Amino acid sequence: MKQIKQWLLEEDKRNLIFVIISGMALVFSLFGWFETSIPFDVSWIAVVLCGIPIILGAIKGLVFDHDIKADVLVSIALIASIYIKEYFAAGEVAFIMAIGALLENGTARKAHEGIEKLIRLTPKTARVVRDGFETVIPSDQVVYGDTLVVLAGETIAVDGVILSGETSIDQSVMTGESLPVDKAVGDMVTSGTVNQFGTFKMKATKVGKDSSLQRMIKLVKEADANKAPIISIVDRWATWMVWAALATAIITFIVTGEIIRAVTVLVVFCPCAFILATPTAIMAGIGNATKYGIIIRSGDALERISKVLHIAFDKTGTLTHGKLKVIAVRSFDSNIKEEKLLYYAASVEQRSEHPIGKAILSYYQSQGGSIIEPQNFSLLAGQGVKASIDDLNVVVGKADMLNNLGIKVTEQVHEAAESYLSEGATTVFVGIDNILVGFLVLSDTLREDAPEMITRLKDLNIDPILLTGDNPSTAQHIASMIGITNVKSNLLPEDKMKVIEKYENLDEHVCMIGDGINDALALKSAYAGVAMGGIGSDIAVEAADAVLVSDDIQRIPYLIKISQKVMRKITVNIIISLVLNFVAVVLSVMGVLNPITGALVHNAGSVAVVINSALLLTSKDE
Repeated sequence: MKQIKQWLLEEDKRNLIFVIISGMALVFSLFGWFETSIPFDVSWIAVVLCGIPIILGAIKGLVFDHDIKADVLVSIALIASIYIKEYFAAGEVAFIMAIGALLENGTARKAHEGIEKLIRLTPKTARVVRDGFETVIPSDQVVYGDTLVVLAGETIAVDGVILSGETSIDQSVMTGESLPVDKAVGDMVTSGTVNQFGTFKMKATKVGKDSSLQRMIKLVKEADANKAPIISIVDRWATWMVWAALATAIITFIVTGEIIRAVTVLVVFCPCAFILATPTAIMAGIGNATKYGIIIRSGDALERISKVLHIAFDKTGTLTHGKLKVIAVRSFDSNIKEEKLLYYAASVEQRSEHPIGKAILSYYQSQGGSIIEPQNFSLLAGQGVKASIDDLNVVVGKADMLNNLGIKVTEQVHEAAESYLSEGATTVFVGIDNILVGFLVLSDTLREDAPEMITRLKDLNIDPILLTGDNPSTAQHIASMIGITNVKSNLLPEDKMKVIEKYENLDEHVCMIGDGINDALALKSAYAGVAMGGIGSDIAVEAADAVLVSDDIQRIPYLIKISQKVMRKITVNIIISLVLNFVAVVLSVMGVLNPITGALVHNAGSVAVVINSALLLTSKDE
């Protein structure tokens, strides 16, 4: 894959050099420079560098693919122009065609990079217990039934079930869940996820190509292969254009008896302006979008984005900031105010590596608070932490942990916490000297501009959908706050793909917006995909058709609008090119144009198309 990418880059550089040299040669020929100093017309340079590849491509298409494309007509015009020694006309046609090809190739170079990065997530080794001894082996040698030992911080190599130990697993790779999930004996764990705390043993149940991560890689590859590029309008029309051009040229020669008129017809019939109609508008649209922090990968992506009827959002990191934040502190002890409760919790959590602990500490420090070093710190994996602060025994963690330590979490406190849990928040309880004193509430906060963005999408007649791995209460709460009514929760990557496929089967195109590795499959399988570039994983970014570099979701409606505007511009360009071609053909038949003036008129049409496309650069997000 790396070799293919390198070859494409080198080919683009080579073609660009050829185009530059050919352009200079045509200018020299037009003004008659070097006529006496070299023994041939310098237009031949453009014919050789830009024309020969076109002719070879046309021959290959006819002989091996049995396909008639626009390059067949261009090749005929080139050969005819050379036959009557109109070298400038031949070089000019080849030059314009080469520019069109260069513009198209320049928008699509990263088709398979996302798969490369996804493959790199697969652990190369696994720690296996065989015959009573622990040994490290290549992960692809793990077999069903093997007992694996997974240390803290390691990525799980295969799917399996926990035999002993307790931990918290970062499942964001597979589900997008913002919080680590606690696991104990009997719970399933999947490949590609990360063990955050402690050591556990597991039994391998799905290995090799059957594991979750490998299945995701396979599905992304299949989705990528099935997403065929759009077929050029020029190529779809090429067959009849070739026959129409040949018929017109032959009839002209028969009627007038002048071969120069017939060759001029072939020159002006070449669809150079027609070919430039699409790539120039696409490049201008992509350039305009870049000014607003939107990277669009290709013209194919632009066309697909312009046709979507639904936009599916992942929740974490897309509609929310993707980071936990303390949103409430509740004290049930009149002697301990909320500020003091937060002080105790932050002081204990400063040694914790858990996202909840880091969020509590970060929030307290952002409020200007200062902490002290905890004494006798201990961590209960997946449960919480405890330590001595100011000679007080402080416990911060789940209700189960506090109950197990003899600190009773009353029904009244549970009810108070439940009101936050129903809104998708997370609560951690605080006990001091065996007495429950309160709890802290943390949540992944909603992006402030999300509701306005959803409203703007609805104004464009786009239906928003929420697809998330989070629980139903969290998903519904977020959706109700921003105005989304179509909600699907508890989804794994494959489930998101199935939801998208249902819409696609109804011919209702979906654009997926996501940020995580777990979104890569949905981004690839959707009709179009947009990734959050700032906080998004490399996999999601590479799988997407467009990237929001600064994570500004307010640009999503503009992305839809600029895509639709580009497609309208392409339609206008095609009309302009067809009208000019028709007029030029008529004038050629009448003998008003010769091959050189025909080539210049032909070039004027190309310039008109380029200027019209360039107007897209002035579009603004209003």
